[in-house]
Amino acid sequence: MIRTRHAMRLLPIFLLLSCSGASLAETGKTRPSPYAGQDARSIKSLSEKDLAELRRGGGWGLAKAAELNGIPGPAHLLELKNDIPLTADQISAVTGIFDRMRADAIAAGMRLIAGERALEQAFRRRTLSDDGLRSMLADIARARSALRYVHLSAHLKTYPLLTGNQVARYNTLRGYGADPCANVPKGHDPKLWRKHNSCD
Repeated sequence: MIRTRHAMRLLPIFLLLSCSGASLAETGKTRPSPYAGQDARSIKSLSEKDLAELRRGGGWGLAKAAELNGIPGPAHLLELKNDIPLTADQISAVTGIFDRMRADAIAAGMRLIAGERALEQAFRRRTLSDDGLRSMLADIARARSALRYVHLSAHLKTYPLLTGNQVARYNTLRGYGADPCANVPKGHDPKLWRKHNSCD
């Protein structure tokens, strides 16, 4: 009788553990990798959107250290030139910075793509040595660093051309500051902006 009572007390625990184990096993069988689908990419580490951004000399998010600390970049300044507003001389100077930045960014971006493609091919061939891997990663890191420098240095070159009021206006128009919900930056979908910034 004592044994039966003891077994009855343990039964709920046993059932709970059994169900948990089955649930975990089922989850393990059905949960795909977050990388599923990316195996079809030509370069696994870069999406088609990444490749397009790099090939056109886009920012690729590499200038956030400047942009989000109130140091405007040339691309967005030119987009907002009438709203800030910029003078004709400023537009000319910023356009020169932007054109150099884009040309340099395209060249650096192509070097980064080439490095990632070489790494991709080496893994496909399954002939990569440890030393070879280190060398390829160093090349990719140099290309990425050069690309980031291109974008960040363009912000540095642009900043001295602006007045304090213009910088403040730029940051307001870009939605930076105390209340991102008060002003949706130009070029952003208002609903998505408000959703991403938890405005509603």
